[in-house]
Amino acid sequence: MPETQTFRVPNRSEHVPTARHRIRETLADWGITGAVADAVTLSANELFTNAVAHCRTSCTDVEITLALDGPVLMLEVSDPDRDLLPRQHDSGPDEECGRGLALVAGLAAEWGHRQEAHAKCVWARFTDVERLEGAHVPADV
Repeated sequence: MPETQTFRVPNRSEHVPTARHRIRETLADWGITGAVADAVTLSANELFTNAVAHCRTSCTDVEITLALDGPVLMLEVSDPDRDLLPRQHDSGPDEECGRGLALVAGLAAEWGHRQEAHAKCVWARFTDVERLEGAHVPADV
């Protein structure tokens, strides 16, 4: 049975560190550390930052879900702007923005998005995830 943790973070740039902290904390509780934890956290940071930067619905929360099923970890970041879908593009060498999805594509086994009834979800799938031996998963997860 997959282990899942979902939390909501206000859709504001000052809450990016909060999102990173919650992700790191969940991964550590699951015994996921090192390069995999770094890749998931960085990907979540990029997807959350994109939601904050591009969501046209103010005063909302972004929902972040981590789901671990054996060696596969899914990261999902959902926001209520269901019609503004992400697209990866080539950024020029002098552009300051626009590399987040390319970074996620390089870190995850695959990524994508889906439209839901009242939101869009951008997801990244990580494979070959190993947990530290004897890792403890809290009962409330």
